[in-house]
Order: sequence, then structure tokens, then C-alpha cells
Amino acid sequence: MNTTSGDGTDNAESSGPSSVAALTQTVLDEEAARQAAQAAKDEAMLFPDELLPGVGGETMTLKEGVAKGGKFTFATLLLLNLLDEFHTGAFEVLGPEVQKHWDLSDGEVGMIQFGLVAGLMLGIAPWGYLADRVKRGPLIAVATLIFTVFTVLSGFAASAFMLFFTLFFGAFGKANTQSAHPSLIADTYPLAVRGRILSTNTLSAQVLRGISPAIVGVIAAAATWRLPYLLMALPVGFAAFLAFKLPEPVRGQWEKDDVLGQIIKEDNPAPISFEAASQRLWKIKTFRGVVTAFAAMGFGLFVMPAYRGLFLEEELGLDVAERGYVLALMYLPIVFFVPFVGKFFDERYRIDPAKAVATVGFLLLPIAVLLPIQFSFDGVVGFVLFGAVVQTLMGIAFSMVGPIVQAVVPFRLRGQGSAVAALFIFLVGGVMGNMAAAVVVGELGERATIVAFMCPAILIGSLHLINTSRHIRHDLSLVVSELREEMAENERQADSDASTPVIQVNEIDFAYGQVQVLFDVAFEVHKGEVLALLGTNGAGKSTILKVISGLATPERGVVRLNGQTITFTSPEQRTQLGIHMLLGGKGVFGSMTVHQNLVMGAYQYRDDPDDVKARIDRVLELFPDLAGRQDQLAGSMSGGQQQMLALARTLLHDPEVLIIDELSLGLAPVVVESLLVIIEDLKARGMTMIIVEQSLNVALAIADRAVFLEKGRVRFEGDAQELAERDDLARAVFLGAEGG
Repeated sequence: MNTTSGDGTDNAESSGPSSVAALTQTVLDEEAARQAAQAAKDEAMLFPDELLPGVGGETMTLKEGVAKGGKFTFATLLLLNLLDEFHTGAFEVLGPEVQKHWDLSDGEVGMIQFGLVAGLMLGIAPWGYLADRVKRGPLIAVATLIFTVFTVLSGFAASAFMLFFTLFFGAFGKANTQSAHPSLIADTYPLAVRGRILSTNTLSAQVLRGISPAIVGVIAAAATWRLPYLLMALPVGFAAFLAFKLPEPVRGQWEKDDVLGQIIKEDNPAPISFEAASQRLWKIKTFRGVVTAFAAMGFGLFVMPAYRGLFLEEELGLDVAERGYVLALMYLPIVFFVPFVGKFFDERYRIDPAKAVATVGFLLLPIAVLLPIQFSFDGVVGFVLFGAVVQTLMGIAFSMVGPIVQAVVPFRLRGQGSAVAALFIFLVGGVMGNMAAAVVVGELGERATIVAFMCPAILIGSLHLINTSRHIRHDLSLVVSELREEMAENERQADSDASTPVIQVNEIDFAYGQVQVLFDVAFEVHKGEVLALLGTNGAGKSTILKVISGLATPERGVVRLNGQTITFTSPEQRTQLGIHMLLGGKGVFGSMTVHQNLVMGAYQYRDDPDDVKARIDRVLELFPDLAGRQDQLAGSMSGGQQQMLALARTLLHDPEVLIIDELSLGLAPVVVESLLVIIEDLKARGMTMIIVEQSLNVALAIADRAVFLEKGRVRFEGDAQELAERDDLARAVFLGAEGG
């Protein structure tokens, strides 16, 4: 039944559409305000060009740069890169010989080639993971030895499956060139020549990859397709020996020197979680744009090498030696650009990094037109001429990608930056592209398959790269901000009068997707202190706890434990370092007894039964009520008793920092009082605690200091009693809105 308002209008009708429209408008206004705030924040984050690493600095000759970093490292890494590309180019010309030897179909040859690509791409992740943790010289040497062993085994392969297997693991070993090498180069050589060093490695390798089919073809024509793999192992093994002697530079030294004017060395870095590193890397817009662009292009880039050799044999009628010559002629022109490309990139990047990124996309765009023309020829001359232009453009463009990625990725994550990029490109472009091509190549043929996959992929990827260029100044500004924060912290730790906080969060930004929920959050917790995090619902209290405990990775900012950076460590690693969190609500196994819950809580100490018993006895002294209920099912106890059990399980680990999210959630006042007695006891023992609490009275009863959050920002930080005197904030806690 509808009611009528005083002016005669129908309330149901007037409040229905109008209220929906008002709500919609409110949502749109909120989103517009959020986007405006984010745009203002991004603009405020931009530093002048002269403060960005590698931008606006002085020029340096390649000779000077190599001398600063060391000629031995440059020569050794170049040699390794050349040999690795020789291996990559070999199968392209040997594929048809392998096909005849075992009577394989085109799809089966493509899958063997896919094994070569798969080993390369899947190997990048573990080598990149290790490159951020251990000395890179020995790591590169071990990886190269693996490459050597499986290269030899490829020459003795007794079946197509065994060849797939040996090529896969050989490529797995040589994958270190894509992750450990760029990381080592970036930390070894000055910013002013980084583009030249990386591009020289990349382009020289491209040249050898082009020449290698000719060499391989001659050897195979004179003997057997197996011989090139056997001969290849000799220089690779020698290069592995040299790699053991590579010196280890200070990580991030040139960015630190350029931005801070000094090189800060981290003596005991915390272990880095691959998951946390991946999350942080994916929030870097330039990195994400480059990776997604090459993933799109991967649909064609992985397909072309698999079927180009077959096209040359079946469509142009070339034998193994002739195929080698043709491929070599296509790659050879790149050699003339080696001295100029890196210099061009370094100079362009120094003046305008955004244009340097966009240049990569513009160089790739013409390939979408040139490639169909190349494969339209039925003669060798036209195919080689247009192919030379295509390969030269690709070689030049690809050589610029490494310096861009190394510029925006945090120096602690350089190896994993390459790993994450390669994995994504491989899984999206490599796997899906090769699988799709293997299905259609039988119907379309090699020519149509290559053109159909390459052209749209290159077009989409290059346009996306051009669009990505607008983000690089913001990402470089984040690098500057993080380095400055690190220097400030280093200076504070060097001050003998300054105390190091147990927990420090600084400049934390965090977003769920496109919705940012934490903005520049910063506070500290000192040893033995109890800090209360207060605020309205949705203020970001639980999110900042997740950031501290490692359950969430910020897109900006740092987390430290006793002065050690732990921003990228995993939750498991943080528990080992002493950070433990008790979540609000049910935190026990209801179908297990109290004693079984405690035993499970101490599971990581299971190798020492006496230690487990001692830990359980110790927490039962704190919770005498639980001591008499050890055989009772946890699910049959009251909510307060379950919360006590959850807290007891957390205390089994002797936490250095205890984090409690919603201690009093859903509990009766009398139960809360008993829990507060335990918290007071822990406080008296000197335990450091961070507590999120809805009840202001509970928080003030136990906290030394308080931090009040509102809409993801710190509105107040200080003495807990001082907060109680702030009527506006106190009412916000009680009523859920400022001012009630």
C-alpha cells in the first residue's frame, strides 16, 4: 500500500527511481573523486627529470663504462650469451633433418621446438629467483654446466622424445642468460652505459644466432645433424669455468650513487618471496605494460622460429646448408647496428625516457606489414631482403627492452623481474600460441600460419608498448622515493642516539585492484610497546596488518623488522623472524581437542618432542582454564574459550611481535576482561603488540600509543590517552562516523 506525502505525491514512486538515481550519482561522484585524487597523487609523485636515475645526467663513452664495471665481466657474459644463441638457432636449421631421421610430422617437429622454448622460459624463473639471493657468478657457472651436459646428450639422443627432453633441459640451463645476466649487468655497469652494455649483448647474440644456422648447416651437411651439438659443448664448458670467477657487485649501486650520491650496502638482506615479488612487480605500470605487450606478441614470436625452417625446405626447396645460409643472411645486417643502437637508446633515455619506451613500439609496428610481404615471395632473394629488415627491426627493438625493465624494477627484484616477465610471456604467448599453431598448421601450411599469428600479435603488442610509455616517469619517481627513504633510514640507524623500532611501516600504498585503500601510511612500534590501531569500518586497519604480516604486498612503501627490510618476505618467513598474527573470530580446529590444537600449533617444532611439550606447558600456565579442558573438543567450547585457545596457539611460537585483529570481536564483556588480564600479563613481560580493536575502551585499557586511520590515511598518532581526549576521533570509533 502506497502512502502519500503532504504535497500529494506518491512516496513509493518518488523515493524509488529518484533514490536509485541519487545512489547512482553518489557512486559516480565517489569514483570521480577517487580518480581525481589518484591523478593528483600521481602528479605529486613525479620528480623533476634531473632527479630520475639515468635521466639528464652526463654522457659516458662505452669504453669508460666498461672500465668502471670491469672488462672481464663484460667479455665473459658476452661469450656466454653468444654460445647460448648459437644453441637456439641450431634447431631451426636442423629441424627438417630431425624430421626425416625419425619420420615426424610438422606438428611433432614444432613440439620439439616448443620443448626448446619451454625449457628456456621455465628456466628463467628459478635462475631469476636465485639471482636475487645468491652470488650470481657461481650461479651462472652452474647453470652453464647444466647447459653443457644436456647439449652433449642432445647429440646422442636415441629418440625424438629424448631429443625433446635434452633440448628442454639444455635450454633450462642456458635460461640464466635471460635473468641472472641482466641483473648482474645492471648492478655492474653505470646507468649512462647500461643500454649499450645490454644491447651489445643482445644484438651480438642475435647476429650469432643468425650466423649459427650457416655453421650448423655446413657441419650437418658434411657429417650428421648430431655433430653440431657435440662440438658446441666444448666452448660452453670453457665459458662455465670463466663464470666462476665473475665478481659480485653491490646490488643497486648505480641507482644509489646517481640518486643519493652514495652507495648503501645491505649486509644481511631478508629472503625474498617469489609471490610477494611478483605482486609488487605487477603493480609497476611500465613493467606490466611491457610484459603484456610482449605476451601479446608472443603468439607470433614463438610460432615463427618453429615453422620457418620447415617453410624454407617445403616451400622454397632448400637443403640443410642452404637454409643455414638464408637465415644467416637475414640476421647478418644487425651487426652494422650494434655500435649505434645502445648509444641511441642511452642518449634518448637520458633526454626523455618516455620516448625511449615508445621508440620500441614504433620500431616493431612496420613488421606487421613487412612480414606478409616477406612470406609472399616464392624466391630466396625477396624472402631474404624483407626478412633482413624484419629481423633488424626486431633485434633493435628487443635490445632496448632489457634496459627499460631494469630501470623500473626495484634493484632487490631484478632477477625475479626477468623471471616474472618471461613466465607470463611464455604462458600467455608461448604456450597458447604454439598450441594453437600446432592445430592449424596442417590445414593452413607454414606460410599462412606464421603470417596469421605474427601480424595481429605484433600490431597489438607494439601499440600497447607505445601507450605504456606514459607511465615510466611515475615508475622512476617511485624508484627515487624508495631510495631516499632507504637513505633516511640508513642515516637514522647510523645515529647512535636513535632507537631502532621493532616494526616500522613507511610510505605504504595498497590497492585492491583499482581501488586504493591505504595512502602513505607510516608508523612505528618500539620494543615492549602496545600499539592500538583504531578507526571506522573500512579505514584500512586489517589491510595494514596484512601488509605487516606478509599476507599483502604494498604497491609502494617499506616494512621493516628491527631495521631489516622485510617488504618482500613471505608470511612463513615472517613467522620465522618472529611476527605472528591472531585473526579475529574462529581461529581453532573445532573437530579437534584442545590438546590436538596445541600440538598442531607447535607442528613446526615436531622434530623435538621435548620442546613441543615445554611450549604447550608454558602456554597452559597462562591459560589455566584450558589446562583442564585438554580432552574437550574445541568446537564445543564458548567463543571466549576458543579465542583463548587461538591466542595460546599463537603464543606457542614466542612471538617477538604479536598482532591481534579484533580481540573482543563477538565476545561478552566478562570474557573480554579475562582476555585483557592475559594481554596485560604479556605486556608486563615486555611483548611488543599491535592490536586492532573496535572498542575504544578496550584499546585504551591496554595500549601505550594509538594510531587512528580514516579512509586509508593516518589521522592521528600519539599517546592513547590523548586520543581519548579527541572527541571527534573518539566518537568516530564508537559510532563509525566522524562526529557521530
